[in-house]
Amino acid sequence: MYKAVIFDLDGTLVQTEKLKALSYARAAVKLNPKGLSEQHVIEEFKQVVGRSRQEVSAHLLAKFGLEEAARSRMADFKVTRPWQAFAQVRLRIYEEMLADPEVLRSRSHQWPHNLELLERVRQNGCALGLATMSDCEQARRVLDVLGLSAHFDFVATRDDVDHPKPHPEIYLLVASELDVSPAECLVIEDSPSGVRAARAAGMGVIAVTTPMTRQAFREKDILDRRWVVDDSAELPAVVLECIVAHQDKHVGGSCP
Repeated sequence: MYKAVIFDLDGTLVQTEKLKALSYARAAVKLNPKGLSEQHVIEEFKQVVGRSRQEVSAHLLAKFGLEEAARSRMADFKVTRPWQAFAQVRLRIYEEMLADPEVLRSRSHQWPHNLELLERVRQNGCALGLATMSDCEQARRVLDVLGLSAHFDFVATRDDVDHPKPHPEIYLLVASELDVSPAECLVIEDSPSGVRAARAAGMGVIAVTTPMTRQAFREKDILDRRWVVDDSAELPAVVLECIVAHQDKHVGGSCP
């Protein structure tokens, strides 16, 4: 039976992936103001959404030929790799976005049905975990603004692991800290890399797609379509179906 539910953060509970995409786009345009449009970069970001900062930065630099422009900024940030310079340019833009709490509190940047599921799981007494590829400072800022900091029994961030998603390390860490087996965990994710990480960890997983990730799930055989939710209003029903399917293989109760 499921004893714990583990949520992703960016794109799953709050639409920070949209803000991240825009920050990468503005950073790329800043390095190449005449040859790029923000929308072009945002579309390419969809190919690597949910991956680590290094992977996203390196991918966009290579895709748009920005290595030399980024290399020229390395001294400014005292870094040794072009991707690090690009990441720093982008990080400053992203931090300016997060500095305004109302941006995160806006319903246009939240997924209310996913948040409702989180609250329901909490009220039913299940263990709750969070596994995010955001660094600790950013994750804590978002959780504080949303009033969710006390909701989770354990929060794991990019700072806590050596390997980013789709490696299963972060999910295995959360399961260990919650003192449950991976098979007793149900993961709520939005990105292909996150889904792959949860599956590699041996956990149940439901994908709640976003405009950033929807096409990837349609184009690739990432997860049984029964467990892919394009309309988050349908999430509770799909979670219940998943629990029933899981119970068919196990004896006992479950959650939420």
